[in-house]
Parts: sequence; C-alpha cells; structure tokens
Amino acid sequence: MPLEAGLLDILACPACRAPLSDRTADETPELVCTSDDCGLAYPVRDGIPVLLVDEARRPA
Repeated sequence: MPLEAGLLDILACPACRAPLSDRTADETPELVCTSDDCGLAYPVRDGIPVLLVDEARRPA
C-alpha cells in the first residue's frame, strides 16, 4: 500500500537527511534512501514507516 502523497515529501533519511524513495508497492515494503553514500532501506510495517537506523537494511 503506497504512502500518502504528502508524507513522502516531508520524510528524510534519519542517517543522512537525503530524500527517500517509495518502494511500498513491492513485496517487501520499504523506503530507500536516495543518497549514493548511504542507501539504507527502512521497513514499512502495517503502513507505518520505521525510520530507525538500527532497523534499516544495509545496501547490498
């Protein structure tokens, strides 16, 4: 389930403050940092983004 349109505009990566890419329509819903240096992927559980660095998936 995609996030509300305005919500993604105000959210940013907690680690580097870069914008986030919405991948909530995928099988594993997540928000991915758009920074080339960071690239952390934050899970979305029950439609709620979990923007904790400790919960983020590191880039492959």
